This record gives sequence, C-alpha cells and structure tokens, in this order.
Amino acid sequence: MFEKFTAGARAVVRGAAEQADRTGSGTVGEPELLLALLDRRDSPAAAVLGALGVHERRASVVDALATVRRRGGVSTADAAALAGLGIDVDAVVARVERQHGVGALAADGRAGRRGRLRRPFTAEAKSVLERALRIAVGRGERCLGDEHLLLALAAGRGPAAAVLADHGVTHGEVVRVLEESRGRRAS
Repeated sequence: MFEKFTAGARAVVRGAAEQADRTGSGTVGEPELLLALLDRRDSPAAAVLGALGVHERRASVVDALATVRRRGGVSTADAAALAGLGIDVDAVVARVERQHGVGALAADGRAGRRGRLRRPFTAEAKSVLERALRIAVGRGERCLGDEHLLLALAAGRGPAAAVLADHGVTHGEVVRVLEESRGRRAS
C-alpha cells in the first residue's frame, strides 16, 4: 500500500510516529495522524486546513485531542451524549485518575518504550490509511496524498473526526475546498 503514498503522505505517517513519541503514546492512532497533518506546510492538506482556519486554531485542536486522549477516546460529542443519560465522563475520569493516577485512561500500557524504532498503528489508524486509499482510488487519483489522509480522517467516526468537526472541518468542507482548489488549477 505504501508504494502509492506521495512523499507528503509518507511524511505524515513518519510525523505521526514522532507525535506518538512526543505524547508518550505507545501506538500511532488517529490523533497522531491529525497532529502530523497540522504540522504540514505547502501541501494540499495544509492548504485545506489553512482555508478552513484550522492553523489559526491549532492550539485549540491540540487541546481537544489531549482531552479526548485523557478521556480514553471519548469525544466531546460522546461526553455530551452520555451526560444526557446522566453519566458525567469528567467525573468518571477524575475518579479513575484518583485511583490509578493522572492519565490512566490515556495510557496504553506501552508508553515510555523510547528505544522502539517503530510504533504499531492502532486498528483505527490502519482503517484511516485504508479509507484514504479507497478515497484516492474513488477520486480517480493514482497516488495517495496527505489530502486523502485528511479526507479519511474527516470521513471517519473516531476522535480525530470529532475534533475536526468541532472546529468546522467536515468531510464535505474538505471536499469543497479541494474541488475549489482543483478548479483554480484547471483554469
């Protein structure tokens, strides 16, 4: 599959592994892929994120991803839905952290293994890569670029999609900006 990746898409995958190192995660997941996309400049995905104002709100996106991670993957929307059922996710997290330490729900049991050269991808991150390939093929494009990774994240149901949607980045908006950009290049 990776032979179809552009240099930019490969840079995102490498960047996601670096993000896992920075966050102390033992695995590469959706949040790390999104953080790596936020680091991109002069690429199709960077142009889309810039056009949608995400670069200016990068700190907010990073904070939202950290909150989701601390909650063990529960997004703000999921927490609100659970609150409607009388479940206070933040109270649950606080109770777990009192018992097991701060970040207990975020820990994946592998943090701290710094000598590791390769970090495994979560099932969700693998799904993003597969979805990105299907999106590229469906759009009739021969290579998978970082824009396809962004499309795949925005089209998913995971924590990255929830954080993106909270910041106004939906699959439809990403497609719209890419199409506008494609139209400008064709003229």
